[in-house]
Amino acid sequence: MGKFFMHISYELPSNIITNDKLSALYPEWPPEKILSKTGIASRYVAGENETAVDLAEKAARKLFSDVGISGTDIDFVLLCTQSPDYKLPSSACILQDRLGIPTSTGALDFNLGCSGFVYGLSLSKGLVVSGAAKNVLLLTAETYSKYIHPMDKSVRTIFGDGAAATLVDEAAAKSIGVFTFGTDGRGAEKLMVKTGGARFPFDPNAVEEEDAFGNRRTVNNVFMSGPDIFNFTLEIVPKTMDDVCAKNGLTRDEIDLFVFHQANKFMLDTIRKVNLIPRAKFYVDLEDTGNTVSSTIPIALVRAQVKGVLKPGMKVMVMGFGVGLSWGATVLKF
Repeated sequence: MGKFFMHISYELPSNIITNDKLSALYPEWPPEKILSKTGIASRYVAGENETAVDLAEKAARKLFSDVGISGTDIDFVLLCTQSPDYKLPSSACILQDRLGIPTSTGALDFNLGCSGFVYGLSLSKGLVVSGAAKNVLLLTAETYSKYIHPMDKSVRTIFGDGAAATLVDEAAAKSIGVFTFGTDGRGAEKLMVKTGGARFPFDPNAVEEEDAFGNRRTVNNVFMSGPDIFNFTLEIVPKTMDDVCAKNGLTRDEIDLFVFHQANKFMLDTIRKVNLIPRAKFYVDLEDTGNTVSSTIPIALVRAQVKGVLKPGMKVMVMGFGVGLSWGATVLKF
């Protein structure tokens, strides 16, 4: 896909969780309320034995088929995921083998969420421009559903699983502009799975707790402080927009399309209004996928192109923000 952009393909699991199904668990939240609060009507969820690596592999194979290449044409693999198959080894190494990519290829994971695609574009561009690689396979894959407590509507209504595969070659690297990044680790606990690492091992005896809104979870589940993430986003987006425009020698008015991390519709609508972005220039597409974390931007780019919203000659600002807390942006110049 993407004759004038970079080639992107994506994969979604076969299991679909509709708002009707969730409303049966949360009677106080009828389907229409979930849709109005999040802009999401359904989301795809990985099967019990399906992982982010499995989804990434399928997305990569779609990419190879779409572009007419094979694993032997790849000379670097980057995988952005926060749900790897194992603590070690790197899941990118497993994918190198499964995809038939040469052993002369570099492969590594990097742990980022909502800003991960933008960071991945930067890493990929750097590898190509430096001459270290010619064809970088950038994979984003996430299965947050594995971390979500079934009775935590604050996150279960929002997140969906999915993966995307992007080919960054010399032509694609030329279309990627200058980047701006940001990190604020003071907000690390605002979106976190607390156990499972070296600091706090997974707790098989974790006690289930209920918050003031009736959401239930344990320390082994993902926790998100929605209001704090929302406020953080509203604070950093305007500055990041101005910074990335300045670095790329552009004004906001010269940006033809804004494709931001598809967090939820309420947040995106607020961002658009606060920053006075015309509705026609601001792409929103998450109603049937939910928030697929690091894959929201590449999935949105593909869909915007298929729908004719993303056209040749456009300058597109992409921006990711969230878990970390981290953010990043660039301008794709076709």
